[in-house]
Amino acid sequence: MSVKYGKFEIPNKITVDKATVTPTFARFIAEPFERGFGHTVGNSLRRMLLTSIESPAIVSVYIEGVPHEYMAIEGVIEDMTNIVLNFKSALLRRLPTEEDTSLKEHKVLATILDVTQEDIDNGGGQYEVKLGDVVNSGDFEVVNPDLHIFTATIPMKRRVNVKVSIGRGYVPSERHIIDDKIADEIVVDSAFSPVKLVNYYVENTRVGQDTDYDSLIIEVNTDGRITPEEALSFASQIGIKHLEVFTQIKDSRLVFEEEVSSDGDESDELMGKLGLRICEIELSVRSTNCLNGAQIDTIGELVSKPESEMLKFRNFGKKSLNEIKAKLSEMGLSLGMDLVKYGINKDNVKDVVQKYLEDKGARTEQGLFL
Repeated sequence: MSVKYGKFEIPNKITVDKATVTPTFARFIAEPFERGFGHTVGNSLRRMLLTSIESPAIVSVYIEGVPHEYMAIEGVIEDMTNIVLNFKSALLRRLPTEEDTSLKEHKVLATILDVTQEDIDNGGGQYEVKLGDVVNSGDFEVVNPDLHIFTATIPMKRRVNVKVSIGRGYVPSERHIIDDKIADEIVVDSAFSPVKLVNYYVENTRVGQDTDYDSLIIEVNTDGRITPEEALSFASQIGIKHLEVFTQIKDSRLVFEEEVSSDGDESDELMGKLGLRICEIELSVRSTNCLNGAQIDTIGELVSKPESEMLKFRNFGKKSLNEIKAKLSEMGLSLGMDLVKYGINKDNVKDVVQKYLEDKGARTEQGLFL
């Protein structure tokens, strides 16, 4: 059993405002929507963009010889509290992989931080340790490797481990579950969401003579761990995934009224051109005579011929060919056109054009009598 519904205006493409695109920002425009659907779709996408996109983030930090976050480290200007805060600003991008690993597993990124006296001397008595110095695993791309972690004033060699996990939203340290936690490991709050800000606007747009349809504009701002295009793509896939279950309810199948295709108007316009006789277009006497000699009576028969075939006709040269090509170009036509989608080929073009002209004459005559 099916129920027929009226046609819904649905966008068939989404455009990107190229003038606004940066690695972390983009403005997307989708139209037309039925009135009200701009807010329905826009608000849903905004919520999913802000809450449901996954990215990696640091969940714990271990620095050799530092038992807790409330102590100072010898030879380091910052205390451990500030260092932990700096680590929380780390931005890591997940690299594509074919490994089938659990997203709940923590990835340990271990390194030996070796600050030499030469490093201290070159820095004028201090050495700035950056994120790229302590996180250099091939599993993740460091988006902000120049992020300041701490400043060393004496040579040191310490083991530094950070654990990275993939998640959603903002997770405070007390909610992290780390089964393999080691002594002196400091668990930190983690901001997994790579989307910083999402704005959407709904404006009026025109469909035919109606101007009350919705145009949806979405602005996506990320922190660099993913691009705005990736974020919007992921959010839309998440939304579709959640709606799939509701398609199991199939008491009645909806059949939507389809828009009368503009192909009909396009076809009529094209057939009007193809039905023109050669004598009705402005060609030189020489070109007209050549076409008449080749028994080409209509534009339809002309455009079905490729250039190579045209040049085989008697007394037909390059000058006539260029004149005809220029005239056809003015009409939006060309030699050797592919008219298959209109049911026309070189073998039946004469019959199709003739039938069109007969039908057109019959409609005209009927209109006169009405």
